[in-house]
Amino acid sequence: MTTTDVRPELPAETPSDAPPDTPLDVEVLRRLLDGRFADLKEQFRAQAPLSLFTPTDDLSTREHRDLTRSRLRELAAWGGHERGFASRWGGGDSPGGQVAQFEMLGFGDASLMIKSGVQWGLFGGAVQALGTERHHAELLGPLLRLELVGCFGMTETGHGSDVSSIGTTATYDPQTQEFVVHTPDPSCRKDYIGGAAEDADVAVVFAQLVTGGEVRGVHAFVVPLRRDGQNLPGVWRGDDGRKMGLNGLDNGRLGFDHVRVPRTALLNRYADVAEDGTYSSPIASANSRFFTMLGALVKGRVSVSGGALSQTKVALEIALRYGARRTQFKRPDGGGEVVVLDYLAHQRRLLVPLATTYALSFAQDELMGEMDELLKVQLAGEEPEPTRQRAFETHAAALKVASTWHATRTIQTCREACGGNGFLADSRLPQLKADTDVFTTFEGDNTVLLQLVAKGLLTSYAQQFSDMDTLGMARFAARDAVVTFAGRSPARSLVADVVEAGRVPDDLHDRAWQLRMLADRERHVTESLAKRMRKARQRPEAERFAAIDDLQDHLLLAGRAHTDRIVAEAFAAAIARCPDPAVAALLSDVCDLHVLALLEAEKGWFLEHRRMTTLRAKAITSAVNALCRKLRPRTGELLAGFGTPRAWLGSTLVG
Repeated sequence: MTTTDVRPELPAETPSDAPPDTPLDVEVLRRLLDGRFADLKEQFRAQAPLSLFTPTDDLSTREHRDLTRSRLRELAAWGGHERGFASRWGGGDSPGGQVAQFEMLGFGDASLMIKSGVQWGLFGGAVQALGTERHHAELLGPLLRLELVGCFGMTETGHGSDVSSIGTTATYDPQTQEFVVHTPDPSCRKDYIGGAAEDADVAVVFAQLVTGGEVRGVHAFVVPLRRDGQNLPGVWRGDDGRKMGLNGLDNGRLGFDHVRVPRTALLNRYADVAEDGTYSSPIASANSRFFTMLGALVKGRVSVSGGALSQTKVALEIALRYGARRTQFKRPDGGGEVVVLDYLAHQRRLLVPLATTYALSFAQDELMGEMDELLKVQLAGEEPEPTRQRAFETHAAALKVASTWHATRTIQTCREACGGNGFLADSRLPQLKADTDVFTTFEGDNTVLLQLVAKGLLTSYAQQFSDMDTLGMARFAARDAVVTFAGRSPARSLVADVVEAGRVPDDLHDRAWQLRMLADRERHVTESLAKRMRKARQRPEAERFAAIDDLQDHLLLAGRAHTDRIVAEAFAAAIARCPDPAVAALLSDVCDLHVLALLEAEKGWFLEHRRMTTLRAKAITSAVNALCRKLRPRTGELLAGFGTPRAWLGSTLVG
């Protein structure tokens, strides 16, 4: 007997999953969650070919790659991917619209989603963001029509997060007015490159630019890979083979043996090389130039964050709808078996991540709006205001980390919540788990990105500190002394706890108090990190690296604290702009569950730093339990807010 033979027949979703007597306007909820691009997302739901969403778990690598290639052509014919490009090249001047469609593809086959992201996000995005008119005129039209298939060659076998140290070189030869692209050793080959194994005709290759005997840092070049199906001289391609997931994507390796490309192959928006080899750039600092070039490509992180949330929503809907039908153990009153979603433990497993998914979705929408505005400035040929651009890059890194780690944890929880049936391929949960696992390490390793977030906070903190006048410095010092005493003094007594209790509202659902708790944690962690970092940098040079390395746990905590705050604030802002009181009331409960569950998970920090009494910590746990009970009957409405067509779920666990 096979495993599938013993799967129990499940009843329909139980009456306890029905909403309250007063029906909620789910369309208002869905449009609020869809955010700024709600119309586009609704159009996608209504018109996208269902053929893009059929399961792929039973396919071989060859079959899956062929299907993904076919689906990409279908998507190119259907349209929408061009929205993020300038209208004069056939685009729609809507970078946010392009990413919104990418998010919607995340409800289906992730290989197609990433394949489209490589072609029109990474490859096309690099040409648009880093190139100039000559590149746009030659390349954008063909790549949008899929007449030119490209890939994005940044990561190397021996250089992942440390992009500034990649080993591929592009040395300018003034005699022929060509760049010579070369891979000096195997550690410098481009690796894990989507499209490199089979489909790509050309690559945007990141390499160390060398001219006049001087290394000018990392720049991007358009390098042809093949002609008439054959690799060009000096181009070596390898296949990464079968992976844990995303096997419809032909990841591969690239190497270059003194491959010559014309001088115009340099994507020269931020730097150029004249015919005689003279190097010029509008950005004087090499470090600033490098980060400006990378910042122009940050749309990829926004896209991955959104795609991860889409896959998470699918997993949650499968697990919650299954949990609303699956029964386990008899009721004490003899009235049949208990529906598993009626157990508090099951509610905690699934409703808390459901609440966090809502929170992250609202934060993602704010990020999308900011990205859309900044990239429209670039489409117009101008440069965004630097401070705003840096803040956006920090925001994008934070959300990418939060969304992808949330996806990894939540999809695993959903698999476990469905028991053995969740382990079966036709539940779709194993495919979701396999496809999204790599999201935590591409477009930036999450641990490294979280440190980047913290460093952005330190930069902002230092600017505020340097801008203070004498009176401001005095006030800062006084406040800091109070915080230091309140957070660290072992002499703190019951009297201090009573004082704290007196200034904290009794109502744990007080939104101002919730946000203040998260903001205070972020401020305290950042300020203490700044002091430790300052001391570390004052150490002798031989000891400085070890001293700063000792702060990595503190850096990660600062990054998490910042992310927690901005996500909660985005949720609160969404509730404030909700036009329907009933929807706002429901979302207020969901926000409470997200924030209080977060405070519960982080109570160790709040207790250690005397920001919370043990009595309040216990009360928070009781409040989380009560919210789970309260939201259990609203599960169907909250899932309807995702707006996922049932046919897209592709799971036998959903009736």
